Amino acid sequence: MDYRTARFKTFDGLNLAWTETGSPNGRPTLVLHGFLASAQLNWIDPGLASAMASTGRRIILPDLRGHGQSDAPTSPAAYPKDALPQDQEVLLAQLGITDFDLVGYSLGARTAVRMLARGHSRPTKVFLGGMGEAGITTVGTRKDYFEDGIRNGPNAKDARAGAYIQTILKQRGMSPEAALGVLSTQVSTSREVLTTIKTPVLVVNGDQDRDNGDPMALAAALGNATCQLVPGNHLSAVAEPAFRDALVAFLS
Repeated sequence: MDYRTARFKTFDGLNLAWTETGSPNGRPTLVLHGFLASAQLNWIDPGLASAMASTGRRIILPDLRGHGQSDAPTSPAAYPKDALPQDQEVLLAQLGITDFDLVGYSLGARTAVRMLARGHSRPTKVFLGGMGEAGITTVGTRKDYFEDGIRNGPNAKDARAGAYIQTILKQRGMSPEAALGVLSTQVSTSREVLTTIKTPVLVVNGDQDRDNGDPMALAAALGNATCQLVPGNHLSAVAEPAFRDALVAFLS
């Protein structure tokens, strides 16, 4: 599979990376990774990018600001509210794409919902992985959990999670300040707004994953969504054949 990586300048001057694979003339599909991950880790290494490309689509895989090959400044000023959906809107505009589909996992799924709520870009259909209602409507809970782990490591309220988060940051060469900055960009989307979103949405979660709340409740809250459960938890579900199959079927 051929992967081509480039960079673009976003609304506030940061240079962000994106990788493309699949058919250059295929249907554009914007694919967003999770927190403390990257396009490489979430989508390319597990074979999901190639599986999506096999449907004949043009797969566009950004590294969110603060992640992967994108700029990761440490100044809090580099992380305004809703920066992540704004970055995707800029990328789509620079690529001249208005008709597309949207895929996101975890933080990528929350970013996808924010894109829908903001209404500046209008995907035809949306796949949300690893997300539940609370992770959309009350983002502060998840933000506080990660912030505690980043700041306090093994001394965090959840000591095991804090130690794991610290290990991930070191292994991936990620800045704690940038990670905290990314968290500070997060914006909740109310249930009232969710009901107005009529874009067809498929929510796919591991059957043991409630890290971001109830996925079935999220599907019920959205205006036109269904939910499918696959084996696994928040970290393992993306490696399950059932997750890949659900994703490919959604795109086929």
